Amino acid sequence: MSQGRPSISTTITFACANYDRVRPIADGRIAVEGCTINFLPVGPEEVFFRAFRYADFDVSELSLNSHSMVTARGQNAYIGIPVFPSRLFRHSSFYIRTDRGIRSPQDLKGRLVGVPEYQQTANVWVRGMLEEDYGVKPSDLKWRSGGAEEPGRDERTPLVLPDGIDLQPIPRDKTLSGMLAAGELDAFLTARAPSVYLHRAPNIGRLFPDFRAVEQDYFRRTRHFPIMHLIGIRRDIVARHPWLPANLFRALVAAKALAIRDLEESLVDPAITLPWSEDILARTRTLMGRNFWAYGLAENRHDLTALLRYSHAQGLCARLVAPEELFDPSTHALPDVHP
Repeated sequence: MSQGRPSISTTITFACANYDRVRPIADGRIAVEGCTINFLPVGPEEVFFRAFRYADFDVSELSLNSHSMVTARGQNAYIGIPVFPSRLFRHSSFYIRTDRGIRSPQDLKGRLVGVPEYQQTANVWVRGMLEEDYGVKPSDLKWRSGGAEEPGRDERTPLVLPDGIDLQPIPRDKTLSGMLAAGELDAFLTARAPSVYLHRAPNIGRLFPDFRAVEQDYFRRTRHFPIMHLIGIRRDIVARHPWLPANLFRALVAAKALAIRDLEESLVDPAITLPWSEDILARTRTLMGRNFWAYGLAENRHDLTALLRYSHAQGLCARLVAPEELFDPSTHALPDVHP
C-alpha cells in the first residue's frame, strides 16, 4: 500500500444511500482493510446537508458539484476518492407544461424554470448540455428555486452568480411541483419524477418523451455518462490514517464488482421482478462497454473535466478546478479492476 499498512482497526462512520454497489461494504461481505465500518444508510438530501454544513460523517457520499465548489474556495472539510455511487443521464429530468407550446429545448428560452437547487450537480450537467447541444444559455431562462415536494429548501452553499442570471427563490409556503401544476412555472428540472407527473395531473409531461433514445444518442456523441455523486473522507481522518483513501477505494471497487456479479446471477432464473432485464444489461454493455459504471480518476477524467468546466462557466466554481484536486493523491493512479 502506498501509505503503509494500518496497524490497528479503526471504526469509521460511512454515510451513503443503500446502493447495490455499496451494499457489500454495509453488510460486511467486503471489508475495508484496517477499518470497522459503521454504515449509515442516509439519503442524498440529508447526507449532503449534514456533510457540507457540519462534516458529520467520517466518510460520506457527496454532491460532485458542491464538492468542487468548496474545493475551489479552499473550504472543503472532505477530500474525495474517485468512486461515483450515483451517475445518471439527465434528459429525463425535464418536466414541462404541455399547454405552453414547449416542443424543444429552444422553446424554454424566456420561460420560468424551477430547480430544487441551482448548484445541484444534475442541473449543472443539464445547463451544460442545453448550451452545447441546443444553444440555450443559462441566462436565457428564468430560474426559480425551492422545495420540490416540501416547501422551504435552500441552496446548501452560498452562491455568487454572474450578471444576467435570473435566479429567485419561490415563496416559502410553495413547492415547485405545486407551482408546475398550477401553471406558475413553465418547466421543472428535477432528479426525481415530480408527484404531479406521477399522478398524471393535466398538462404535465416530459420535454423528451422518448428520453432513453435521446440519452443513448447523447452518449454516442459525447461519451459522457454524467457523474452526480462521489465518496469523500474527512481531511482530519485522512491526516490520522493516510492509508484509508486507497484502502476504501479498493474495497468499493470490489463491492461494485460483487454487485455486478450478483446482478448477473439474478438474471439467470430470474430473481428480479422485471421482464427483459437480461436484455437491458446486454444492450447497456453493447453501447457503453463492459465496465459501464467505471471508478478511477483516469477512467473518468473526460466526465470530470466537463462537469468542472460547466461549473466554472456557470459561475458556481470560483476558479477552474483540475480533476486531481478533488481526490486524495494516494488514489490518483489506482485503477478500477473490473470483472
